[in-house]
Amino acid sequence: MMLLKAVRHALAEAADPAKAPAMQAYMKSGMPFLGVQAVPRRNALKRVFTEHRLGSAPEWRKAVLTLWREAEYREERYAAIELSSHRYYRSWQTLYTIPMYEEMVVTGAWWDLVDDIAVHRVGTLLRLYPETMRPLMLEWAHDPDLWKRRTAILCQNSFKERTDPALLYACIEPSLSDIDFFARKAIGWALREYAKTKPDEVVRYVDHHGISGLSRREALRNLTVR
Repeated sequence: MMLLKAVRHALAEAADPAKAPAMQAYMKSGMPFLGVQAVPRRNALKRVFTEHRLGSAPEWRKAVLTLWREAEYREERYAAIELSSHRYYRSWQTLYTIPMYEEMVVTGAWWDLVDDIAVHRVGTLLRLYPETMRPLMLEWAHDPDLWKRRTAILCQNSFKERTDPALLYACIEPSLSDIDFFARKAIGWALREYAKTKPDEVVRYVDHHGISGLSRREALRNLTVR
């Protein structure tokens, strides 16, 4: 597929190999980096996506997953995530994309790959298709896979006043006893975002539930009450 070749070529051209080891070390990534930082990566991909527009939703989903699965460098996975949200394909964000995002969450299994998908892809689907996505997020909230649970917790992070607190709490509660850093951090982050709209409610929730110290600090970070 010409798009995939063009993505790889553009990333290689934008790379600064001297920066790659530090980027890999910071991200604790087993997959190597090319050394393409965020701004030049986005500029390069914007040009490629404009020049190589895809003609159908199945073709788009195939391109995203092929780029993801065949990635030799982490920036290629970042490119797959950016392709998944490109404005050209906004109308193709339907329930057919759920298996694609589920695979990316489970195989990505790290915050730099999962969180954007959780908040801006799965969250978008929840907003568009609440009757289907709400029970799915409740199912993910109980999944043994940490990253599916994290996705369920974070999926409403951009909802503000449209946040469904019952769903938020139902997604948080299966992970309250989890000692994993990324579970506790997700709980705190999700509550902190909700606190921007309903600070008193978040304080009430934190005070009446078994919230870990890390989650509590994150949840109340921007509030005067500690």
